[in-house]
Amino acid sequence: MKKLVQFFILIVLVSAALLFTITKMNESQGFTSGNTLTIYNWGDYINSDLIDRFEEETGVKVIYETFDSNEAMKTKIEQGGTTYDIAVPSEYMIDKMRKEDLLIPLDHSKLPNLKNIDERFMDLPFDPQNKYSVPYFWGTVGIVYNPSMLDGKEIRSWNDLWDEDLKNEILLIDGAREVMGMGLNSLGYSLNDTDPAHLLEAKEKLNSLTPNIKAIVGDESRMLLENQEAAIGLVWSGVASELMYENEDLEYVVPVEGSNLWFDNMVIPKTAKNVEAAHQFINFMLDAEVAAENTEYVSYSTPNKAALPLLPEELVNDERFYPSPELTEKLEVYENLGVKNLAYYNELFLEFKMHRK
Repeated sequence: MKKLVQFFILIVLVSAALLFTITKMNESQGFTSGNTLTIYNWGDYINSDLIDRFEEETGVKVIYETFDSNEAMKTKIEQGGTTYDIAVPSEYMIDKMRKEDLLIPLDHSKLPNLKNIDERFMDLPFDPQNKYSVPYFWGTVGIVYNPSMLDGKEIRSWNDLWDEDLKNEILLIDGAREVMGMGLNSLGYSLNDTDPAHLLEAKEKLNSLTPNIKAIVGDESRMLLENQEAAIGLVWSGVASELMYENEDLEYVVPVEGSNLWFDNMVIPKTAKNVEAAHQFINFMLDAEVAAENTEYVSYSTPNKAALPLLPEELVNDERFYPSPELTEKLEVYENLGVKNLAYYNELFLEFKMHRK
């Protein structure tokens, strides 16, 4: 019995020594609860040089993790296994998260660079008075196409996609809101429409597009469009910008009927352990010079008006990515449709995909 007690004490002492050693090693690398910031963002959605700069300027060590969907991000934050200090959800998910008490209100007094954000992108319905979120990037959903593969044909309308000459040329995003929204907009309806008759009409019209659809895909669309395996893609504006940088033959258009205006905003989840550093980082990213550098790397549109003079004129004057006020008025932010309506969107989208088979 005495030997058993001695063995147990030895194990406790060894464990304590190991814990002390690990703690000291983490401290030497900057990994302590007081000066570590854990960020949860979309993949390849920040210039990593800026993270290095933030660490150097503040002494805060950044741990950076990525997600591939708003839903996956929300689930992980709800579970609380990892204490994320900053996340970057889209507008409809911000609405959900604030209503479910998953976000910490921002202290605007700690965000002096908030003045750099264009007022057009503040105080929107998904987060009144920006109590919980700060704009990071924004953009549109539209059509990227290769005129050289279409005998010079121009695309200006959603309805142009139904042209019989476009057989097997179109790639669609594998997303219910984007594709159903396209169908609704093509009929003159809002992409937030919840009228069952309108939604069914949109699905039936999408069914008639089937001969022109090459595939419904995710990130693979970039490769297929780059390799000219398809002439047309339904894409987000940032993807279009990247593709056009690689291939000058490509064009991008926001259809005349209107489309989606989306926002990704920085928030502080309820799980945050370093709220002070989270505010520091958000304010850092709102700096005009930092925002400009990040915008050139990411290729999406910046809401930071102070950064615009620091960006190439050909970029900020390009109405394909910085639409005119006239077109902007036709754009809609995705609204939180509620569980029942969203389930119906998903059901109709699944039926549409099954119809293709």
